[in-house]
Amino acid sequence: MLRWGRVAITYLAASATAVTIAIVWRGSSPFAYPEPWLVLPTVVSHVYSTVIGLAFGGLVVLSTRVFVTRFAWARNLHRELRPVARDLSGGGIAAVALFSAFGEELLFRGLLQPWLGFWLQALVFGLVHAQLRGPSRWAWVVWATLMGLAFGAIYALTGSLAGPIAAHALINWLNLGYLKSHDPEPRRRALGGLLGQRS
Repeated sequence: MLRWGRVAITYLAASATAVTIAIVWRGSSPFAYPEPWLVLPTVVSHVYSTVIGLAFGGLVVLSTRVFVTRFAWARNLHRELRPVARDLSGGGIAAVALFSAFGEELLFRGLLQPWLGFWLQALVFGLVHAQLRGPSRWAWVVWATLMGLAFGAIYALTGSLAGPIAAHALINWLNLGYLKSHDPEPRRRALGGLLGQRS
């Protein structure tokens, strides 16, 4: 099975579980927040949520490139995350981005946020990312927690999970591609076969 195929199955199972529990537990779809900050017609809430989510996702993707260029902690995190994307094809990157966005948003925002609340769901989301090994583990946890807060805010504001899913998918898709294609370390060039210098 393709490497991303296992990821897809895991996230599909998480999605199905979250939807089932949300419907049985609170009697409504996890795609709609029970008490949104803005009360909007259903279609309008999905449109607003998607537009806000895509705008936020684009901002995060751009900021990622700036951070990796300017900050050592971001370069270290990028370096440690590169193996996740190294062996993925373009189709694999798209599939992982899409399935992870649906699975994580349905679970953390759609299911857990109405139950645990805005702050706690983000903290749990961040702590789940502590599985990264290496010195950048806690930078990754903090980053994921901040993303959890932002996705949760879009969900609570608009009442629709469409925006968090769109933002999450866009960020994962473009940043996995960036991880695969961009090496933040300067390449070494041989000089006279014995010496090396940074380009």
